[in-house]
Amino acid sequence: MLTSHDDSSLVVDRLSYQARGQNTPVTCFYFDFAARKEQSATNIFGSLLKQMVSGMEKIPEEISKAFQKHKKVIGGRRPQLVDIMKMILVITSSQPTFICIDALDEWVGVQRVRVLDSLKAILEKSPTTRIFVTGRPHTQAEMEKRFSGRMISVSIWPTKGDIIGYLRAKLGEDKTPDAMDAMLEEGILEKIPENTSET
Repeated sequence: MLTSHDDSSLVVDRLSYQARGQNTPVTCFYFDFAARKEQSATNIFGSLLKQMVSGMEKIPEEISKAFQKHKKVIGGRRPQLVDIMKMILVITSSQPTFICIDALDEWVGVQRVRVLDSLKAILEKSPTTRIFVTGRPHTQAEMEKRFSGRMISVSIWPTKGDIIGYLRAKLGEDKTPDAMDAMLEEGILEKIPENTSET
């Protein structure tokens, strides 16, 4: 389980490059803390489904019929999570698929449970699907509970050099540079890395 949005982007880019021309969807969802209220499990898997369908030459008939059914309902009722999962399983059970979920730890309570249970259902019914998830260490126990024996966990921690580089970049973006002198900046660059564990 990785902890950096940049790490996730690199993985998605690499998978997309390797999957070109192979009819293998590479889908991803990046959690946006600022929009957390809109990012329910239903919206997440709806986004993943849209990505899968957009790359297909021909949309499976079952999915087309399901969308038509929802359009006929008064006001065009949006598909619920159970409907979306049925459509995703039509795709993932018939072809290799990559699903990447970034920042699992940012989802709390029932939404994280729904995301994990939905991923578990996909793995159980779609043996050629591969799922890549990033999150902080406290989510590992929840993952192992659901994916025991089918999960590889990789811990990545920043080095002192990584932390200093990140801090320098952020300090360089400061819109009020006059508020900080060189001594304060050096103090920040010295103290914060000291208080952060490294490998």
